[in-house]
Amino acid sequence: MNEGLIPQRYAKALYKLAVERGNAEKVYLEMKTVAESFAANPGLQKVLANPFVKREDKEKLLITAAGDLVEDDYRSFVKLILDRKRADFAQLMALAYCDLYRKENKIARVRIITATKLDDSMLQKLRDIVTKAYPGMTLEFSYDVDPELIGGFVIDVDGQRLDASISNEIEQLRLKLLRSN
Repeated sequence: MNEGLIPQRYAKALYKLAVERGNAEKVYLEMKTVAESFAANPGLQKVLANPFVKREDKEKLLITAAGDLVEDDYRSFVKLILDRKRADFAQLMALAYCDLYRKENKIARVRIITATKLDDSMLQKLRDIVTKAYPGMTLEFSYDVDPELIGGFVIDVDGQRLDASISNEIEQLRLKLLRSN
């Protein structure tokens, strides 16, 4: 089977269950934490895929990865994927659930990247600009500093990019010069 299809199906089933029980947002927060745990600890995927790791240990690992307060829906989901031997898809399932939840609830992820650290007032101005550009959407902001931008900023909103960085300007100038020769 397609590795993308399995996580999608499990994520849809969990979302449907969570909506029916009124826990979709709680499960979303748990799945977001799970996805963040996998991103922060790449070794988790290897442990879950390892057939010599006990089922109980995998269960504890997945429950711990979801954070402090874990709801019954997530616990049941973990048991289901362990019963079906799908634990190695847990990260992709978490990501698929988050994507589905965001789509259904009109939530966009916004990533702001600047060359140097901005003070809170300047960062808030950028957030306000993005908020005005996406009325009716709930926005989840993240902020990073990347000195390679040289100056300026980059804003990514669910795959759409506004690149107002100096490094981009230099690259555009370089490409223009290459085309003129």
